[in-house]
Amino acid sequence: MKQDLDSGASDYVKGFVASLILTVIPFYVVSAKVLPITSTYVVALGCAIVQIFVHFKYFLHMEAKTSDGKWNLVSLMFTAIVVLILIAGSIWIIYNMNVNMKL
Repeated sequence: MKQDLDSGASDYVKGFVASLILTVIPFYVVSAKVLPITSTYVVALGCAIVQIFVHFKYFLHMEAKTSDGKWNLVSLMFTAIVVLILIAGSIWIIYNMNVNMKL
């Protein structure tokens, strides 16, 4: 029991440190203006994507090792697909409305 608590706390600390580093890097790159604007966007987006996976692993415990974890992963994928369809559809509709309003 004590071993589980120690490994769980250790995972939270690892996740916190990784999240902190992945937050500080883009803030530094933007505030110090050490890279061109396109590279700054790439660094910020890359850190954001990596941070999503850090949160999934260390804080939400999304792992496919157990059958419960597999179902959590499947529901996450379904949710992501639905959100992407909603966003893409909204952008498509707004773009078409904008084009048609100019006529």
